[in-house]
Amino acid sequence: MNMATRVGELSLPSFVLTAAGTSGHGDELSGYGDLSELGAVVTKSLAAFEWAGNRAPRVAAWGPDMLNSVGLAGPGVAAWRRDYLPGLLARRARVVASIWGRSVSEFADAARAMHGADVVALEVNASCPNLEGRTGIFAHSASLTAEVVAVAAQSELPLWVKLSPNTPELVDVARAAVDAGASALVLVNTVLGMIIDIDKRRPALGNGGGGLSGPGILPVALRAIYECHAALPDTPLVGVGGVSSGDDAIAMVMAGASAVEVGTASFADPRAPWLVARGARDWMARHSVTSIEELRGVAHG
Repeated sequence: MNMATRVGELSLPSFVLTAAGTSGHGDELSGYGDLSELGAVVTKSLAAFEWAGNRAPRVAAWGPDMLNSVGLAGPGVAAWRRDYLPGLLARRARVVASIWGRSVSEFADAARAMHGADVVALEVNASCPNLEGRTGIFAHSASLTAEVVAVAAQSELPLWVKLSPNTPELVDVARAAVDAGASALVLVNTVLGMIIDIDKRRPALGNGGGGLSGPGILPVALRAIYECHAALPDTPLVGVGGVSSGDDAIAMVMAGASAVEVGTASFADPRAPWLVARGARDWMARHSVTSIEELRGVAHG
């Protein structure tokens, strides 16, 4: 079976990748599998500056799902390039670097700081909170998303733009990102939510609300991929959200994804990206599918 895929002009040996925020900044997962076997390692999101993140508690469980308000903590692009990127490259990993900012200008700073880095693409985390406008999240606004994508072009890298499921305007935002220069769309980030600790009589997270991830949001991600593929059939899509098995990954491809990221499942089992790939390969073998490309978008009939 051929597990290889293309995301725009980028060729990857596997359609299964890690997801930003779930496998660390470097080669933390290398003890559980060969990073070079994955399509790519997507780093935890980085700003141009060091950032401490939100106050604790930052993570809470909700059944098999997880709510987090880690707050994009990270060392900053320059320190990451010096201290973390070399380890990933030594493992022969293909690296997709995720960036964020609190304003359009901070996205520009992060993109400039990534210029010349030995990475295959830049994942622009447009679905993180912002301090500009009144949307709360960049990707809730088509115009703000377009601004972020336009300034990220300073990296001179392929731009994968990560969008939010928390807006009814998702397709319009997706179209704005593509028109501004996105080479692929990453669908989706976490679903906004909250858990109340009824013993303490307050929110379980120190920051109040947070982002829900895990198997419970798979249907949300599938719908986002399906709708965006229907509206933008020529735009490469990277599916993420709730993938914990090979069957889940296959479903995302059928909805229209060219590649799939595995995230929260890695907290329960750090081998999850490799297990998902193995499960997808087994499904292909049982159904006499020789190439993942045979399945892309078939759910649209």
